[in-house]
Amino acid sequence: MRNLILSAALATASLFALTATVTATAAEPIEAGKQYEQLSSPVPVAVPGKIEVVELFWYGCPHCYKFEATINPWVEQLPDDVNFLRIPALFGGQWNVHGQMFLTLQAMQVEQKVHKAVFEGIHTDGKKLSTPEEMADFLATQGIDKQAFLNTYNSFAVKGQMEKAKQLAMAYQISGVPVMIVNGKYRFDLGSAGGPQRTLDVADYLIAKERAAQ
Repeated sequence: MRNLILSAALATASLFALTATVTATAAEPIEAGKQYEQLSSPVPVAVPGKIEVVELFWYGCPHCYKFEATINPWVEQLPDDVNFLRIPALFGGQWNVHGQMFLTLQAMQVEQKVHKAVFEGIHTDGKKLSTPEEMADFLATQGIDKQAFLNTYNSFAVKGQMEKAKQLAMAYQISGVPVMIVNGKYRFDLGSAGGPQRTLDVADYLIAKERAAQ
C-alpha cells in the first residue's frame, strides 16, 4: 500500500508542477533557479568527453508516455558530441519492477526495439506488466525470447545496474518524473521548463552552454 501511495504522490507532484507552469512562454529567458536547477555536487558522466543528457522516467508515468512523442525525434537529431541516456527512476514497488524490465531489455540490447511497445502496452492496452512472467509473455509477442528475458531479468548484472540507477537518482536529487539532467550538473523537468517542447529548449540551451565551456 505504501508503494502505491508513493507512486500516486509522485505522479501527482509531476502533474501539479506541470500545471503550475503552463503560463511559461518560449520568449522567457532561460535562467538557473527558474527553468532549471544547478546541482550542488556534479555527478560524473558515463562517457567522459561527451555532453551527457539523461532522461529519468517510469513506464507507468502518463507524462513520460506523452513526452515520448516530443523527445524521441529530438534524440534522433542529437549531434555526435552528445550522449543521451535513459535511466529508470526506482521509487519502490512498480517503479522498481518496470525499471528492472527496462534494464533487462537494455542488457539484452533490444530496448530500442520494444521501448515504444512497452509504453503502449501499459498506457493504451491497459497491461500491468507487474511480474517477470507477465512481462515475458508480453515481450514474446514483440519477438523477444521469453526464457532469455527471464534469465537476464534475474541476473547479477541487471541487479548491479539497479543499484547504480538508485544511486544516480539520489545523486540527481529527483522527486518525480520525467526529469532531465545535462552533463551531471543541471536538473529540470516539464514543470520547471514550461512544457514538453520548452523542456527540450532548456536542454539545447544547456548543451550549448556546456559545449562553449569545453
